[in-house]
Amino acid sequence: QVQLVESGGGLVHPGGSLRLSCAASGSIFSINAMGWYRQAPGKQRELVASTANGASTNYADSVKGRFTISRDNAKNTVYLQMNSLKPEDTAVYYCYASIRRTPAPWSAGDYWGQGTQVTVSS
Repeated sequence: QVQLVESGGGLVHPGGSLRLSCAASGSIFSINAMGWYRQAPGKQRELVASTANGASTNYADSVKGRFTISRDNAKNTVYLQMNSLKPEDTAVYYCYASIRRTPAPWSAGDYWGQGTQVTVSS
């Protein structure tokens, strides 16, 4: 089994910062992409940021210059540093990882965390 456990959400004032963490554990042979999605009430889930092996990164236009994704491959952990937060960043944030559980290519799958609430409000 594979588990993704998130932490770091909470309530913050506009302009503030938060750092989300997501650690993958369990039967893991290798991890390809890791990243973060978010879903606000009444809206579709959207990609926030992703990284492949910590090298290339991809960001939603709405968070470029404010959010930074990073990854610690030794710890199977991905982080999202969120600065200059705005009320429109309020959402449940979900981490995901593309994981291969064995050397066999067919063992690859996408896994999701349980979600962590981020609320930006004065």
